[in-house]
This record gives sequence, C-alpha cells and structure tokens, in this order.
Amino acid sequence: MAKLSIKGLIESALSFGRTLDSDYPPLQQFFVVMEHCLKHGLKVRKSFLSYNKTIWGPLELVEKLYPEAEEIGASVRDLPGLKTPLGRARAWLRLALMQKKMADYLRCLIIQRDLLSEFYEYHALMMEEEGAVIVGLLVGLNVIDANLCVKGEDLDSQVGVIDFSMYLKNEDDIGNKERNVQIAAILDQKNYVEELNRQLNSTVSSLHSRVDSLEKSNTKLIEELAIAKNNIIKLQEENHQLRSENKLILMKTQQHLEVTKVDVETELQTYKHSRQGLDEMYNEARKQLRDESQLRQDVENELAVQVSMKHEIELAMKLLEKDIHEKQDTLIGLRQQLEEVKAINIEMYQKLQGSEDSLQEKNEIIARLEEKTNKITVAMRQLEQRLQQAEKAQLEAEDEDKKYLQECQSKSDSLQKQISQKEKQLAQLETDLKIEKEWRQTLQEDLQKEKDALSHLRNETQQIISLKKEFLNLQDENQQLKKIYHEKEQALQELGNKLSESKLKIEDIKEANKALQHHCRNCGEIFCNACSDNELPLPSSPKPVRVCDSCHALLIQRCSSNLP
Repeated sequence: MAKLSIKGLIESALSFGRTLDSDYPPLQQFFVVMEHCLKHGLKVRKSFLSYNKTIWGPLELVEKLYPEAEEIGASVRDLPGLKTPLGRARAWLRLALMQKKMADYLRCLIIQRDLLSEFYEYHALMMEEEGAVIVGLLVGLNVIDANLCVKGEDLDSQVGVIDFSMYLKNEDDIGNKERNVQIAAILDQKNYVEELNRQLNSTVSSLHSRVDSLEKSNTKLIEELAIAKNNIIKLQEENHQLRSENKLILMKTQQHLEVTKVDVETELQTYKHSRQGLDEMYNEARKQLRDESQLRQDVENELAVQVSMKHEIELAMKLLEKDIHEKQDTLIGLRQQLEEVKAINIEMYQKLQGSEDSLQEKNEIIARLEEKTNKITVAMRQLEQRLQQAEKAQLEAEDEDKKYLQECQSKSDSLQKQISQKEKQLAQLETDLKIEKEWRQTLQEDLQKEKDALSHLRNETQQIISLKKEFLNLQDENQQLKKIYHEKEQALQELGNKLSESKLKIEDIKEANKALQHHCRNCGEIFCNACSDNELPLPSSPKPVRVCDSCHALLIQRCSSNLP
C-alpha cells in the first residue's frame, strides 16, 4: 500500500505540474498511509494515568541521530495548536516532506535497530526489510515541491482512513507505458542531479571550513611575524651595545698589557737566578717520579689482574645462577614427574599387594592340600600294612589248615566248623578290602583334583609375573610418550606463532584492500575497486566516468531499450 501511495503521489504531482497544497488528496492519503506504517507493531507504553501508543516517541529519536532534524523538532514543539503527541508526529512528517529529507531521517531510524526495539515489536514493519524498502521509495519524493500550512490545520483530531478507490487502475492507465517510462527516466535524472548537488554542497562546506582554518592560521602567522620583527630590532640594539663595550674592553686590555710587560721583564731576571736551584730540585724530583711511576705500574698491573679475576668471578656467578635457575626448573619438572610416578607406583603397589594377598591365600590353600595329601598317604600306608598283615595271617591259617588236615583227619568236623567260621571272617575281610580299595580310589581322585588346582595356581603366578613385566614396559612407553608430548607441544607453539604472524599479514592485506574504495558517479555510494571497475558516459559528464556493476547493468539496459 505504501508503494502504491508513493508511486501515485509522484505520478500525480508530475502531471499536476506545480507545488502541492495540504488539500491535495493523494498527498493526504500518503500521510495517512505513512501514519499506519509507523503505527504497525508499536509497543503500548504504560503511563501514570493510562496506556500510551503514539509514533512521536520514535520520531523524537531522529534529533539525537541526525543533528539537522533538531530544527524540525523545535518548530513542532513551538506550534501553539498542537496538544497531543499524534498531532506533533503528523506535523513532523509534513515538515520533513517540505525539507525533502524524510528518507534520510527515517533511514537513520531503521539503521539503529537496538533503539527502535524499545518502541516496536520484533514483527513490526519498521523492524523488518520492508521498512528499508519503503525508506528507499521515499527518496523519489525529493522530486515533489510541497507548500503546506501546518499552523492552521487541526492535526490532533484528524481521522486517518485509507481511500482505496484512488489506487484502482483504469484501462487508460494500463495503456500509458511509454509515458511511465519517460517519467521514470526524468525522475532518475532529477535524483542523480540532486545527489550531485548534495555532494557538491558537502564539498563546498568542507572547502569553507578549510578556508576558515587557513585564515585563522594566516592570522596566527602574521602575529608571529610581528613578534619576530620586534625581537630582531631588540637584538640589533643589544648588538650595538655589545660592540661599544667591546671597544672599551680592548683599550683597557692594551693598557694592562704594557704594565704586564714591565713586570714580566723583572720576573725573567729573577727566574734566571732561581732556575739553577730549580734544575737541581727538578732532577731529584724526576728520579722520585720514575720510582713512583714504576711502583704505580706494578700496582696497576696487579689491579688489572684483580679486575679481570673479578669479572671472571662475576661471569661464573651469573652462569652458576643461570644453571641454578635451569636446574630448579628441571627439579620442579622432575618433582612433578616423580609425583606422577609415585602415584602410578602407589597404584601398582596396591595392585601388587592385592595380588600378593591372593598369592598368600593360594599358598595357604596349597599347604592345606599338601597336608591333606600327606594324611592320605599315611592312611594309605597304614591300609597297606593292614593288608600285608591280613595276607600273612591268611597264609599262616592256610598252613595251619594243612597241618591240621594231615594230623587230624578225624577232627575234620570240628575243623570244618572252624573253617566255615574262618571263611566268614575272610568274606568280611574281603568286603573290608573292597571298601578300603574304593576309599583309596576316591583319595586318588581328590589328589588329582588338588594337583590340577596347584597347576592352575602356578599358571596364575606366571600370569602375574608376565603382568609385572608388562607394567614395566608400560612405564617405559609412558616416559617415551611424555617425551613425544613435550616435543609436540613445542611444535604446536611454533605453529601458533607462525599462524599469528600469518593472521597479522592477512589483516594487513585486508586493510590494504579496504583502502582501495571508490565512489560510483551514478548512485553516489562507495564500492571497492573490483565492484566499481566499469566506466560509462553519463548525462552530467560526456567523458566516461567510474560506475558500479549494478548501475552499469541498468544503464546498458536503458541504452539497449532506447535504441530502435
């Protein structure tokens, strides 16, 4: 809607062909649309008596951001008929349009998003990119000349309603494409001329400021010249006085010289008489001087030797201090390493104690098993002795049976009874032997199991010994890894230094690239050398001038469309 109102206002103003009044309907609709755009997403502010929601708050910020807007703010506050903040905001918009700086003022507001967030919600039109588009369209209003009377209007009680009937297109408007193209070209040329005028005004103001500074410096130099001339005159007078004093001093010195000549002649005569005695004193003093000089040379040589010794001692002390500092640093590092090794050793010692405890328990189990095996072997031996005794008794009984059969066949019945009794005894003994054999087999099985347990324990002890060896190897590998770690740390520090140097070089290169910036002669904005490398003749200058890439493409399209 804002685009349509701005476009319709520009077209109608160009067709109208004179300055616009406050009664002009498209202009009134434009102010209503701008008021709705500025009100969109405005935060409700709580005051002491009621809730406040006006666009005057963000418009007051323009005075702080754009110093030239202070005149509008002051004139709006001085208007007698305005009582509400909405009326002041409407008057501010009309004065900004008359100054042809509405786009500049609102651009300053949109750039400062942090300040705008105090007045607008995050989804407001002024906080989004559409606000920047509307501000860009407002630049075209600089073509319009408006003469608005703000004092007579009742801006506080006006009702802002948008009339959509003005923006509905007719069939006649669709057919006027050529006229719209001509108007767009004229507007572009006028915008370009106005931007050139702004640049020229800025350059003129800068030149005026330079001229004022040069005039001030010129007045200062003139004052300094006058002071220097006065100083030269004073110095010339002092020079004349010094010359006259110099002549007087020369006269006095000549008279003093004549007097001194007479005194010198008398002194020469006395000197010749006293010279003979002085020569003798001089020879004696010379001999004493030679002796003293030899003594002095000897003393100086000794001093030089002592000084050199002292220097050597000082150098040695410095070297010793350096060695002591280095050794202290190494000692600190070694202490840290020792603490780490102690911690590792404590952990390993605890593990070894645990393994030794387990070994002791296993050794106790082995001793118990050995005691059991010894007991079992003793029992086996006793059983074997019993078996041997039983076999001997059986043999003796058989011999006695044979003797009794040969001697006493008559007593066979009685003997048969005895034999039956003994057979019963033999059966019992055989059952006892079977029981003992089975018990022996079970004992042998227990022995084999205990032997297997002993072999398993031996294997575990061998594994513990291998673990100790692996632990020692791991300690050696840990020391090697620490050495590699220190070497890599040094390499990383060197890489960091090199990277910092390369970053500084890159920043220097970036600053050098930033320094190469140029103005586009068409749009007036600043671009780098690569983005403004094109040259084209413009309506303001027949010679080819530097132009940015976007303006170059636009101008070439226009030239191609204008060609038949």
